[in-house]
Amino acid sequence: MRAGPVLRQCGAVTTTREPAPVIRPAAAAGLVAIALVVVYLVWGSTYLAIRVVVKQAPPLTASGARYIVAAALLGLLLATRGGFARLRVTRRELLGCAIVGLFLPVLGNGLVSVGEDKGAPSGVTALLIALAPLMITIFRFASGDRPRPVGVLGVLLGLVGLGYLVIAGRSGTASEHVPLGAALIVLVASSFWAFGSWVQPRLTLPKDAFVMTVHEMWTGGVILVVAGLARGERPHPTEYSAHAWLAWGYLVVFGSMVAFTAYVWLLGNAPISLVATYAYVNPVVAVILGALILDEPVTPAIVIGGAIIVVAVAVVISVERVRKPTPRNTETVGS
Repeated sequence: MRAGPVLRQCGAVTTTREPAPVIRPAAAAGLVAIALVVVYLVWGSTYLAIRVVVKQAPPLTASGARYIVAAALLGLLLATRGGFARLRVTRRELLGCAIVGLFLPVLGNGLVSVGEDKGAPSGVTALLIALAPLMITIFRFASGDRPRPVGVLGVLLGLVGLGYLVIAGRSGTASEHVPLGAALIVLVASSFWAFGSWVQPRLTLPKDAFVMTVHEMWTGGVILVVAGLARGERPHPTEYSAHAWLAWGYLVVFGSMVAFTAYVWLLGNAPISLVATYAYVNPVVAVILGALILDEPVTPAIVIGGAIIVVAVAVVISVERVRKPTPRNTETVGS
């Protein structure tokens, strides 16, 4: 992971070169606080929304439709401020977006939906996805980029937390068990998300972060729908409850558009050290919301293992944010 935080769930790794707007200090402080709250709450709640959706809708096609609709809405919004010409990209840039779309929306978020469909609690899912910054450090090490010793310590600490979360999570009552198969699917999703985040700076991508996201989302969405249909998924939209539709719409509008816009704005108007806090606040929000709304159990394994993982992520991010920023992009991880 290069300098900067790791972003998005149910959301996308981004690059941005646009200069930050000039805002009065007092107004900026208020806007920063609002934007942080949006990112904390929205991205922290996307795991819960996914859980609600997959209880009725097939995971891959529902996720794919979400990204296609979000891409269309965001594309139309961008076109109103720069014409459809703003969305034009070269073939090489489109290929780069498609590759990122494969690893993030498809193999990342798509497998998250499958994992939750198989029974992974939303809070545990968020904690496992939070391991992505640690995995990026491992990919960097494998590619010859030697991380700092403290960063390695953070990775090892995260593995301890992961082990405790999964192993101790199998020792409670049946209702408190963390389904091993579902947890492994989410962990694989986190690995793909981390790899996509790591490989993105090595691809040719559009300079505009929003344009890049539009193409990542629609290409990933199409792949998800095709994969879902090939897997045998048969959506029946008229049979879904209002709760499922509201959760799906929430993911489209707030998860993929509102929170992402707030995040990109924060990158240009707030210290990276402050923006990066979302990576270890979101899992806490997810665990709390899962317990309050879905009655998901908060076991000692989740509390202790989750706390170790959150501390490990904080250690890795605190080390990475002092590295010299790259001129091209900022990596992010999320929902």
